Amino acid sequence: VTVPDTGEVTVNGYNLYSREERDNLKGVIGFVPQDDLLFEELTVWQNLYYNARMCLDNLSEEQLKEAVERMLDDFDLAEIKDLKVGNYLNKVISGGQRKRLNIALELIREPTILFVDEPTSGLSSADAEAVMNMLKEQTYRGRLVIVSIHQPGSDIYKMFNSIVVIDKGGYMIFYGNPTEAVVWFKTRANHANAIEDQCVSCGNVDTDQLLQIIESKVVNEEGKPTHIRKVTPAEWAEAFREEAAMVIPEKRAEKDEMPENNYSVPGLFKQSRIFFMRDLLSKVADRQYILVSLLGAPLLALLLAYFTKDRSGEEYNFSLNENLPAYMFMCVITAFFLGLIISAEEIVKDRKILKRESFLNLSWFSYINSKVFMMFLISAIQTLSFILIGNLILEIRDVTAVYWIVLFTTACLANLIGLNISAAMNSVVTIYILIPFILIPQLLFSGVLVKFDKLHKNELSNYEYVPVIGDLMPARWSFEALAVEQFRNNRYEKNFFRYDAEISQNNWYASFLTDALRRDLHECRIYNDSIQYSDIMEGNFKKLGLNINKLSQLAGFGPLPDEMASSMSSEKFNPSVADMVESFLDSLQKKFHYMRRINMAIKDSVTLSLVDRMGKEEFMAMKEDYTNRKLREILLDEFTINKTIETRDKIIQRYEPVYMKPVSRNGRAQFYASSKQVGNVIINTFWFNICVLWLVTLMFYLALNFDLLRKAVNIGFRLNLLRRFIKKRAARDS
Repeated sequence: VTVPDTGEVTVNGYNLYSREERDNLKGVIGFVPQDDLLFEELTVWQNLYYNARMCLDNLSEEQLKEAVERMLDDFDLAEIKDLKVGNYLNKVISGGQRKRLNIALELIREPTILFVDEPTSGLSSADAEAVMNMLKEQTYRGRLVIVSIHQPGSDIYKMFNSIVVIDKGGYMIFYGNPTEAVVWFKTRANHANAIEDQCVSCGNVDTDQLLQIIESKVVNEEGKPTHIRKVTPAEWAEAFREEAAMVIPEKRAEKDEMPENNYSVPGLFKQSRIFFMRDLLSKVADRQYILVSLLGAPLLALLLAYFTKDRSGEEYNFSLNENLPAYMFMCVITAFFLGLIISAEEIVKDRKILKRESFLNLSWFSYINSKVFMMFLISAIQTLSFILIGNLILEIRDVTAVYWIVLFTTACLANLIGLNISAAMNSVVTIYILIPFILIPQLLFSGVLVKFDKLHKNELSNYEYVPVIGDLMPARWSFEALAVEQFRNNRYEKNFFRYDAEISQNNWYASFLTDALRRDLHECRIYNDSIQYSDIMEGNFKKLGLNINKLSQLAGFGPLPDEMASSMSSEKFNPSVADMVESFLDSLQKKFHYMRRINMAIKDSVTLSLVDRMGKEEFMAMKEDYTNRKLREILLDEFTINKTIETRDKIIQRYEPVYMKPVSRNGRAQFYASSKQVGNVIINTFWFNICVLWLVTLMFYLALNFDLLRKAVNIGFRLNLLRRFIKKRAARDS
């Protein structure tokens, strides 16, 4: 609640802005905004019913429905209760009926004090009079109705018991009987017949005359009115205070008992359920929304799968389809886009209604939970329909659950991003301008369209791990999880993957890493005594010591012998040490070649076992149906020339990344790594990436609950205003 700088508001002696006394005023005050804040896709009855469920929790279901029916009868809405409210472009009920429904939403909880903002704006004279008659009737029931209105007609003007005239700057220049106001202002302006408060012949009050008197201008020498008022707002206010001070009621000193009311807010879980049901009915009633939401995903899948189904030969062959990786990446981007687009408007379109419902003290937490659950439900349906259609056309077998988990997780993260944006921004146009700035980086920095090592070398590339900017892209985690799982856990490859990984890793140790170490050892032989290359030699000795020690342990030889380890420095290195290291590298190379042959033999035996059980033709058919050559080419990086990359103190593996073992204990790894390591725990890449995506989703959920993005935007806006103010002040002073 925004506390005023000066003054206070009390009801029966209770201060509205006191936290200790505010609880006594729950349900006492109602507010009807100028705009008709209604759920346009719901019927008149549904609007009233769900509003009642939010504020009359102490009533039974039967009592609640009785209250709704009674309100429909009181406001002459019973005949249209089953009609949709509609909007201004597709009108279903009239403006007067909308206004009456808007008032009924507040009065159903029977507040004692009702504030109404411009109840007659945009209405015909007949509708305006009907609405005001209904408000007048509420005063006969003991309610205090405070109406903000501009230039009311004579009949409406006479309905008020008291009026307050507020001039520019917030000055109160009159308070009292409406007809006495006419006399008071005419008297101060020295009008003829000042004591006549209405037309003698027709009995109408000329309300325009009041404004003309208040706003009358000084006339210049040419007889034309200037912009200067004859009486300023402050002068009007001072004149009223001097002559009519007794009219203004004094503050009530004692506290009176507050009238009883049925106001009762449901618990958090029940609020979430009501919010969800109201939102669900509103969406189901919108046929266009349902058609686009439910048919959009399968249509996109049909389009994408049809045009990526590569038929190079007479018949379609899944193994030869070079477009499969492109299809997989577009699946991820489509899921992200759909999740973002369906959620980006959800909160901003409800903002006015949320402002009205803030008088009910409803839970933002419950509202957010209902939105999140609704978005997740829609995303689950969209991603499932997308996968069923797309994978059926492309004949992607046995991994439907994997695809759905990845795409659903991606869509859920996008849902939370969209909801945060929707909560932070005030304009739908701004939101849709922002969406490309979220989507395009997913295309650029996901490592698929542009490889990470081809990005700007000084800023973004990282030869050992995925660069930080890639780690910030949800599409990177999603595509990697999908691609690796499709490759390693299909019905064919899962029989051989662990053996292929051992074969690949031992081959790299034996054929590439040991050769790189020999090159560094050779440089040490030649340049060890050269001062010019001392820095390079220091890096070479470090690489030799670390990598030979690592290889020694991997080969089962244990840690590097102390004699050899202590000799890896420019001071102790000599030709005999070089010969010793060379000989040790030969032993390591032989051991890794031997381990490679063992795993190849095991793989061959597994292959023979499968062929014996299935038959050769069925075995080959399984390979063709479940593996894809293009995907294998990408994950093994087959066309990379440099299998190792050497830095000053590291030798980085670039050989067959999907088979590489993780080298970091904090979860970071190269792109397409089949597993990640956290501490001493090795985690399958699929589940690790899914957990990362859900962790980020949880972070966005917490940010949404605490409205952090909106607060950050507001702080940025205020700082910008402050900066501009300081700049203008400095320019003026100079």
